[in-house]
Amino acid sequence: MREEVQAALDKVRPSLQADGGDAELVEITEDNVVKVRLKGACHGCPMSQMTLKNGIERFIKEAVPAVKSVEAV
Repeated sequence: MREEVQAALDKVRPSLQADGGDAELVEITEDNVVKVRLKGACHGCPMSQMTLKNGIERFIKEAVPAVKSVEAV
């Protein structure tokens, strides 16, 4: 599952990088919660939670339906 999640994250990464941000896969918990670290402009951005839930999470859950949610660490 880690490879599939990483591949999905790699596909959404160019959109984040275009705005000066990035996201790094930290871990996938036993209950299929993906934990990512927001970096660059995404780190501390007031819109980062919306980007995380409406962008990154939606994209990863589409690609890997077993994922329950995506959280920032």
